[in-house]
Amino acid sequence: MKAIKLAIVVTGLMIFSAVATLAMVNHGAEQFAIDGGSKGEVPFPHKIHQEILGDCNACHDVFPMELGVIKTMKAEKKLKRKQVMNKTCIKCHRALKSKGESYGPISCNDCHKKK
Repeated sequence: MKAIKLAIVVTGLMIFSAVATLAMVNHGAEQFAIDGGSKGEVPFPHKIHQEILGDCNACHDVFPMELGVIKTMKAEKKLKRKQVMNKTCIKCHRALKSKGESYGPISCNDCHKKK
């Protein structure tokens, strides 16, 4: 009987530990600014995008999950200057608009904020 109780307690602790670990997974900042070059930075509501898209790879198949990586990859010529904004952001926003769904900005000045 003691062995069964011990097994139940150990199993419970393992489940609790797994759930606690999953809850602590870093999903990045809720909001941050993306370097937008000479047009100014782009305030980016990261959490809203996570909630709406539900799939990190919708964006992160183009660039890794690291703060500042877009600027770094552009400097290293691994991304073209407007590649992320035009081919990922605006493309997705326009697709949502064409479906009649809520969508984000679709013009440059709607996103870029001059310093």
